[in-house]
Amino acid sequence: MNSSDIIVVKLTDIESAQSGRLEGVLDVALKGRSVYEIHRAEEMTYFLKDTAGGSKRLLFAVSLGKTGINLEYYRVIQFLREHPGMLDGWTGGIIVDADSELFTKSAARELTFTANFAGCTFVGRPLVEGTSSLANFAIVAQNMDTDLMTAYQKSAGLLVREILDFKNPVYECPDLLVLHASSHQTSNTFAVWNAVREKLEGFHITEIGLRNGTLSDCSGCPYRMCLHFGEQGSCFYGGVIAEDVYPAVKRANAVVMLCPNYNDALSANMTAFINRLTALFRTTRFYDKALFGIIVSGYSGSDIVAEQLIAALNMNKTFYLPGNFAMMETANKAGTAMKLPGIEARIEKFAANITKTLKKEEME
Repeated sequence: MNSSDIIVVKLTDIESAQSGRLEGVLDVALKGRSVYEIHRAEEMTYFLKDTAGGSKRLLFAVSLGKTGINLEYYRVIQFLREHPGMLDGWTGGIIVDADSELFTKSAARELTFTANFAGCTFVGRPLVEGTSSLANFAIVAQNMDTDLMTAYQKSAGLLVREILDFKNPVYECPDLLVLHASSHQTSNTFAVWNAVREKLEGFHITEIGLRNGTLSDCSGCPYRMCLHFGEQGSCFYGGVIAEDVYPAVKRANAVVMLCPNYNDALSANMTAFINRLTALFRTTRFYDKALFGIIVSGYSGSDIVAEQLIAALNMNKTFYLPGNFAMMETANKAGTAMKLPGIEARIEKFAANITKTLKKEEME
């Protein structure tokens, strides 16, 4: 098994008419590769123990049928949540297929979040999804000058190549961009970040605040207009996004998103940043840039916000996702986050993860 190029966790639904379609896509995407397959959650214990010297490359392939329910998928979710650290050092991606126009993205987002917190790194744009109609491949097929099914197969093959070729870049002095929309005086999230920052040595760190009044949300300019401004590293609406954020994103090796959770959603300003990033994304891909997050919830729901970051910036905007990419805490009143039991140890661990991911001397 150690000689395999890639491990495929194939979770097919025998009642799904589309399971055969997923099999066909995998046959094309994995052609010429040495593959080891597992089909049940219980098998993960055995194959993960026997990977010394192996490639540690992982592809989840999930068939969801019409209902979006695959019981073996949920057993794998359960297994990974019961075994934190099980996927440390692994790099992965996901293919999800369904007999419906729904459920593929939500299932993939949940699986990415869960596997990431078992230690798995995910390449930029790690998801290939096949909805029932494959209408989600319309633009891809047009760009590839082919039909929907071939676009699906080629996209899956490209994902496999990304997984196999991925090696996160490391730097002597990593450039870290920190984005927030918080009050320095009262924010629990910013207090946690300040404590993390103190543990980071040999980094160039830029902090940019996206407070109310400093930016407008994306208004959906026509494609050619957006592309025109993106080619100039700008945006039609200008402001702090074009003047400060775009140049900082371009030179950054990693972005840290500071996300207080008030309503189980990213704040309006953080969402505006992601939407406005589209103009730069027209001409610049972010596959070599890491994504980190610090999320503090007043009551619960940090996982919801973490999954939103994954969907928007990893799956959509191509930032890669280091294992254990986010630090998540629960604190309500101002000043309470830094008084949580064990907070110092978690801060130390998160800072060490950023350093291990980005610093050259830590990798050698």
